[in-house]
Amino acid sequence: MAVMGIQLVVSLLTASIMQRMAPHCSFARWLLCNGSLFRFRHPSEEEVRALAGKEKPRSKKDRRQNDVSESKPLSVPKDIDLHLETRPISVVDSLVLHYFMEYQWLIDFAVYATGVYLFTEGYYCLMDVQKEVNIGVLWCLLTVAFSIKVLFGMMTHYFRSEEGGERSVCLVFGFLFLLIAMLVLVVREDYLEFGLESGFSAAFDNMEMFVRQQGWEWSVPVTKLTVKLGLVGICSFVGACLTFPGFRLAQTHLDALKMTADKPMIQILLHASFVAPVVIVLMWVKPVTRDFLLSAPMGKENVQLMSSSTYNSVRLWTVVALCVLRLAVTRYHLQAYLNLADKWVDQMKKEAGRITVIEIQRKVSRVFFYLTVVTLQYLGPIILTFHLTLLLKTLGDYSWGFYPESPGFSPATDTAPSSSTASSDDEEDIQVTITKITAVLNAIRNVFTPLFYRGLFAFLTWWVAACQIVTSLCGLYFHQYLVSS
Repeated sequence: MAVMGIQLVVSLLTASIMQRMAPHCSFARWLLCNGSLFRFRHPSEEEVRALAGKEKPRSKKDRRQNDVSESKPLSVPKDIDLHLETRPISVVDSLVLHYFMEYQWLIDFAVYATGVYLFTEGYYCLMDVQKEVNIGVLWCLLTVAFSIKVLFGMMTHYFRSEEGGERSVCLVFGFLFLLIAMLVLVVREDYLEFGLESGFSAAFDNMEMFVRQQGWEWSVPVTKLTVKLGLVGICSFVGACLTFPGFRLAQTHLDALKMTADKPMIQILLHASFVAPVVIVLMWVKPVTRDFLLSAPMGKENVQLMSSSTYNSVRLWTVVALCVLRLAVTRYHLQAYLNLADKWVDQMKKEAGRITVIEIQRKVSRVFFYLTVVTLQYLGPIILTFHLTLLLKTLGDYSWGFYPESPGFSPATDTAPSSSTASSDDEEDIQVTITKITAVLNAIRNVFTPLFYRGLFAFLTWWVAACQIVTSLCGLYFHQYLVSS
């Protein structure tokens, strides 16, 4: 029996294509440099000087008369008639952006991981290979890990800030999400249907049986408490990483609505994408969704609109569709962020006093230089939610609705790998290696059943959406009321 078979060949081929095609064809680079995004070019010193009515001093005497020295930069009135020039973002422009390599790696890897996952899904539908390791799951797990790593890297950037305000915000929200996670984990399954309790119970029972077979000691209450405390810590960490992405989403959402004031259909899509996490959260609130659809009140009778397995498939498709919707409006959010440069210039014109040319150039250029950071803050949570949903479907033995759903509740069985004699030493070594790998994989399957994965990844998918709701709502209040006042 092949452990991975053709999946391993496709995976290695995909990794080779990704490595060789990255310098020539990159989805991440195309997303920024396809000509739909326009950046604002900072004005040169000559342009600002001409607007201020100052000629370039040619001698030391002229410099003294115009109050200009080599140690003192040129300053102009803030109310000058300055208009920024726009130009499409080119490939050369993108090379100077902060976090561009991390951005390109994450986006391209997520695209290739989705492709591998789609191949494995089709492969499993057409072939009877249930005993093979689904390598698409490995790609999705790596994508989730890389997403959290990139978000954590950007959070550490805020921690290194000299002002320290961003550091305090991350710590406050980290402790806030720690409290929320502890409250969520004590909610009964009748209200939040993650299936964590049943999944943990099945995993601990299987683990206890496995440990006793090995002759080790086992303490279930201590282990359950430890696992739940670890899950609370992970929730707090993920919430802290999603704090500033939520604040940034609120800012770009408000600016995108102003930018598309004459396009009502685009505004509807923007509003729908903003409330997408709310829909995801409600999909796991049992009295609101499952109980209503499985037993909808119609007069004096209750009508079942869909079966339980159909609802599970609809929930998966809903999360995927909402992620696609948020991807579709990416361009409006990014352009709204780039427009902050022109917005800052308009605000500067309303102020009194003087400002140096270097400060104008720095403020305008800084918006463009952090474009990939904002793009990662917008796309990172979407990629995280999308691939957690794919893991929930595959590891939880759910169905997309095209074929019957696996029950996923079968108890673990103690299976031992079969051994066979080989005719030569090399074949015997290969057979022993395959037997050991198969034994390890069977042990993992026996301990962590689909019931456990359903509870774990359903909770993580729900938690990422819940964190986005909390941070984006706080960001709306901050940008709409505190900043404006």
